[in-house]
Amino acid sequence: MKIAVLSRNPKLYSTKRLVEAIEQRGHTSQVIDHLKCDIVMDENGPYIFYNGKALKDIDAVIPRIGASVTFYGTAVVRQFEMMKVFSAVDSLAITRSRDKLRSLQILSRSGVGIPKTAFTNYSRGDNKVLKHIGRAPVVIKLLEGTQGLGVVLAETDKAATSVVEAFESLNTRVILQEFIEEAGGADLRAFIVDGKVVGAMKRQGKEGEFRSNLHRGGHASVFKLSKAERETALKAAKCMGLAIAGVDMLQSKRGPMVLEVNSSPGLEGIEKATEVDVAGKIIEYIEEASSRKRLPKDKVKA
Repeated sequence: MKIAVLSRNPKLYSTKRLVEAIEQRGHTSQVIDHLKCDIVMDENGPYIFYNGKALKDIDAVIPRIGASVTFYGTAVVRQFEMMKVFSAVDSLAITRSRDKLRSLQILSRSGVGIPKTAFTNYSRGDNKVLKHIGRAPVVIKLLEGTQGLGVVLAETDKAATSVVEAFESLNTRVILQEFIEEAGGADLRAFIVDGKVVGAMKRQGKEGEFRSNLHRGGHASVFKLSKAERETALKAAKCMGLAIAGVDMLQSKRGPMVLEVNSSPGLEGIEKATEVDVAGKIIEYIEEASSRKRLPKDKVKA
């Protein structure tokens, strides 16, 4: 098989590990910068041109689409799908996962545990949206934020109202979520491939930091999920239509709470914490999907 990794940077850990896993299993690899792909359509069908040449011999693609280029990146993935090329992650599922509000709506509809969340079109002059959450402390998140950026902990009602008003004055949309104090600045990430948890880690934020992102200075360690945590992670990935996902959860008094379902989870943290060959698991999934000659179709209507 010829398997392409859609990545803007071949030197990234995740990209390199996927290329290694592809070649170790006897396949041919290619790294394709999706932003340099040209999408062409006519009555003869869809095409993709890369570096001036039509891509015709790709059997499968592994999307590694950054949040800042979701629109064009998913358009390229969708074009591959139209060309009957297997995508390890469905284009619609990527788009859905990148919309924080839509993701939370889907998770809520599916009965997945999430922190109580509120969103409003306009709240200037009062704190009505805060009342839906309860009282501060409350977490305020930009809808477009990633890797812990654009996340603020407001410790008083007055601070929360001021932060929301400040964002609104910039025409920036935010959501408010209850603060799960008992999580202690830590979260869990379950890495899922083809309906199975292949590894899990606990990420602890640095002292004084409520965000646990490794990009914010947190550290990770291998973690054994409880039955409830495992079931929650699998249900979250399934309802989002993601065959490959990183499900981030908080441990709360009410059980596991899903924060986010990531469609392009990094491999470095999970592989180093668990010593599991996650890249190899992804290639195994592609091999099995190819041998069954099936293309997983997303049946989520949202």
